[in-house]
Amino acid sequence: MKTVLITGCSSGFGLETARYFLARDWQVVATMRTPRADVLPPSPHLRVLALDVTDPDSIRKAVEAAGPIDVLVNNAGFGAASPAEIVSLATVRELFETNTFGTIAVTQAVLPQFRERRSGVVVNVTSSVTLRAIPLIAAYRASKAAVNAFTESMALELEQFGVRARLVLPGRAPDTRFGDNARSRMQGFDHAAYADLAAKVVSGMMDTSSPVTHAQDVAEAVWRAATDASSPMRIPAGADAQAWAAEAR
Repeated sequence: MKTVLITGCSSGFGLETARYFLARDWQVVATMRTPRADVLPPSPHLRVLALDVTDPDSIRKAVEAAGPIDVLVNNAGFGAASPAEIVSLATVRELFETNTFGTIAVTQAVLPQFRERRSGVVVNVTSSVTLRAIPLIAAYRASKAAVNAFTESMALELEQFGVRARLVLPGRAPDTRFGDNARSRMQGFDHAAYADLAAKVVSGMMDTSSPVTHAQDVAEAVWRAATDASSPMRIPAGADAQAWAAEAR
């Protein structure tokens, strides 16, 4: 029985991905900053561990407690919206600490065991906004694009050890807490110079008539990345993400 460690499992994509792997008889190590076993179905194959991806000691303890794993899914992250002119550097640093440096730190903690066993898969969940420029999310987009670049170069380094690295790029997911959290971090949307553009962007965020991404789409994409050695480097998750990927190609 194989084991997957997933970060950011308290809600949204991470929670659904943990459920998806559990339903397929994997051992699941579901991690979150504040452990809550009640968000997942009871299972002898489930362990819930505390993990803050911005805390090196927390990462070390979680990886040690998890033991041997076969797949690492870096899903933990958050969004924030603001004009590039106005976004605070504190917010930019927070975005990169979690979305970028957190992903890199957890990956570095797990790679030694993959390399030594000459097997393993790293799946990094980023965003389809890295495929198309969207206004008012420059800092968030940059934090995710950096993970894309990191993962693609890392994949070339790991091939010699039989270790794979893949990217899952979700689209807009209005039925998760991600959008709510991003909207709660809006800065500068009431600035006179950006108010009209901000109103259009918020309207687009709330629009459910166009194709969107559901948490199940992301879980399925992560499963493909983890289990299909022939899967592409970048796997768009959701109808909107798939459309953007087709346009980018």
